[in-house]
Amino acid sequence: MSEFLKRTISGVLFVIVLVGAIYIGHITFFILFLGIMVATLLEFYHLGLKAKLRPQALLGVFIGVALFTWSYLYSSGRLELITFFGFIPLMVSLFVVELYRHQPKPMQNISFTILGIIYIAVPFALLNFITINGSSYSMDYNPNLLLGILFLVWANDTGAYLLGVSLGKHKMIPRISPKKSWEGFFGGIATTLLVAWITSMVFDEVTLRHWLAIGLITSLLAVLGDLVESMFKRSIGVKDSGKFLPGHGGLLDRFDALIMAIPVVYAYMEVMMII
Repeated sequence: MSEFLKRTISGVLFVIVLVGAIYIGHITFFILFLGIMVATLLEFYHLGLKAKLRPQALLGVFIGVALFTWSYLYSSGRLELITFFGFIPLMVSLFVVELYRHQPKPMQNISFTILGIIYIAVPFALLNFITINGSSYSMDYNPNLLLGILFLVWANDTGAYLLGVSLGKHKMIPRISPKKSWEGFFGGIATTLLVAWITSMVFDEVTLRHWLAIGLITSLLAVLGDLVESMFKRSIGVKDSGKFLPGHGGLLDRFDALIMAIPVVYAYMEVMMII
């Protein structure tokens, strides 16, 4: 089987599983994205090992799982805000544990562990607030906003690739990502705005004006997310974050754009009172 065919099949199957789990309901959404977050965190901490650091992977993943679960329960109306203070002793425990690990780079280990929580776990936790709006009496699960954002991320990736391959001559940051071009960058934005317009007709919970704004934010942050992950990988001399998807690399490679875009998109939605 050719590499292109393998990449296409695995990509299509992954999209079907992802979209299906989001559409089925909040339980399948929770299970799938919790698993994706754990796997992505593990990939990130494994990059730390390649950089000759020793992050507290298990404790970092545990805190990430606790944060994702808390945001799910809080957005569902099953927990009070005050329960968030339970994360204070969890974060303090990172420093306590490091005291007993006898590692040569304790500051870097703690910093890298916390970076994984902020860089990966927090954006995934915010997905719950985008899809779920509940109270102690009922829970409203709406997958359309998240699906729309995913479509925008994929549109940006596709548009940037097609325009970059066919017309790309002016490199953006060749020392980090030699293949990214300004032509691909603007092609990604144009494609994303086109898909945002189409999305506004399918998911009418949000007006066209807001979908276009979300599309622009998503496109800009998606490129930044891809460049940041490329910077991480290039600094330690690896091509992919993992081997989860044949032909695509690891999950961090697939979700680097989303995890960078989600916090800003969520902030926009909150300010504009979309959610």
